[in-house]
Amino acid sequence: MTVSVVLYTCDLRVHDHPPLRAAVATGREVVPLFVLDDRVSDVGFAVPNRLAFLADCLAGLDAGLRARGGRLVLRSGDLVEEVGRVVAESGAREVHVSCGYSAFAQRREERLRKALEGAGCALHVHEPVVTVVPPGQVTPQGSDHFAVFTPYFRRWSQERVRDPLAAPRAVHVPPGIGSLRLPNRSEVQGVSPGLARGGEPEARDRFGSWLHRGPGGIGGYEEGHDDLPGDCTSRLSPHLHFGTLSAVEAVQRARAKGGAGAEAFVRQLCWRDFHHQVLASRPAVAHADYRTKHDRWRTEREAAREIEAWKRGVTGYPIVDAAMRQLNHEGWMHNRGRLLAASFLTKTLYVDWRVGARHFLDLLVDGDTANNQLNWQWMAGTGTDSRPNRVLNPVVQAKRYDPRGDYVRRWVPELAELPGSAVHEPWKLTGLDRAQYDYPEPLVELSEGLARFRSARGSTEA
Repeated sequence: MTVSVVLYTCDLRVHDHPPLRAAVATGREVVPLFVLDDRVSDVGFAVPNRLAFLADCLAGLDAGLRARGGRLVLRSGDLVEEVGRVVAESGAREVHVSCGYSAFAQRREERLRKALEGAGCALHVHEPVVTVVPPGQVTPQGSDHFAVFTPYFRRWSQERVRDPLAAPRAVHVPPGIGSLRLPNRSEVQGVSPGLARGGEPEARDRFGSWLHRGPGGIGGYEEGHDDLPGDCTSRLSPHLHFGTLSAVEAVQRARAKGGAGAEAFVRQLCWRDFHHQVLASRPAVAHADYRTKHDRWRTEREAAREIEAWKRGVTGYPIVDAAMRQLNHEGWMHNRGRLLAASFLTKTLYVDWRVGARHFLDLLVDGDTANNQLNWQWMAGTGTDSRPNRVLNPVVQAKRYDPRGDYVRRWVPELAELPGSAVHEPWKLTGLDRAQYDYPEPLVELSEGLARFRSARGSTEA
């Protein structure tokens, strides 16, 4: 009897899953396998928020497979060794897996291919399920990737997006294949108290609800996606990162819905693909400048007090502090908040973007190397778009995207009673008004921080 193994990585779903559909089509029996890979801890994945969300995702995947007569097989250890053991136990002749484009994923795939060849087992690598358009499919003349988003978006928009695949009706797992007990999020220590639930059922419910909701859903996304208190975002980024929702399906369903909000949402999904195609061609950008400005960033030792205040959300700038406190509580942050927090750390405090990127990856449930690192570089002015004048004034931005101060009051309760716009500039209060709240003075004057950045950046480019 033909047996195939489906190796799950960042694609924890049964809907629109090319490897699973191919395995079911070619093998009478299928082993859906996930390996808690020891090496993943070495690349920074194994942090509490993502481990807790992963536990939800594995439970959701197992439930989806069981509804079709199957089950998830869980192993732990070196991925290549564990796949080899399952192949030997099941007599599988094929292993199906989604293509990965990070340096880590490519090394893993090469190791797996060599090991399976020695065991007489074929490895079938399918188109990536993380992106809409595979990295390398859309390229400019004379280069292996686009370095500017707008022309990439034009070409990307012309690509034909495949139809999403339905989940298989049945999955038959051969008997006798042992599995570890699935983890539970309650077993993970240090999880953000407001961390959202994970798993494919949650992803599909959330997306379906957001698609058909009124102004707070996709219909209001174009006008409201930067509105901090309104939070019209889909909050689907963790599900796209773990693959509990297909980016292909998200694009197809959004386009079918139509409207300006859907177009704006699809554009954001294109940004994900853009960053992945940059990382696939330039793996070093995970830790090095795409376009270096030879910055002499303040070291973690030099700026230790300011960095700690930034992490805790006590910088003295309410909108920045609100964003950082949301991150600490939810393991997620509104995108506009991410930009403000990154601008403040790199442009106002003149701290290396890698310090901020690492902290974000320590907490973000959607922590994704391509999007996190390249967005940080975009804000630091060392990425694909290195404009040095991109400095976000936190007071101006707060008044624009949180005009009544509702977002700040939600996350910085010590300022909740301040009237009107005073919540964004509490240092302007005097006398008794100022004595009524317990909130720190600004770490640095904005003009001083900007002058320091411009001076430092100018001296390195001279």
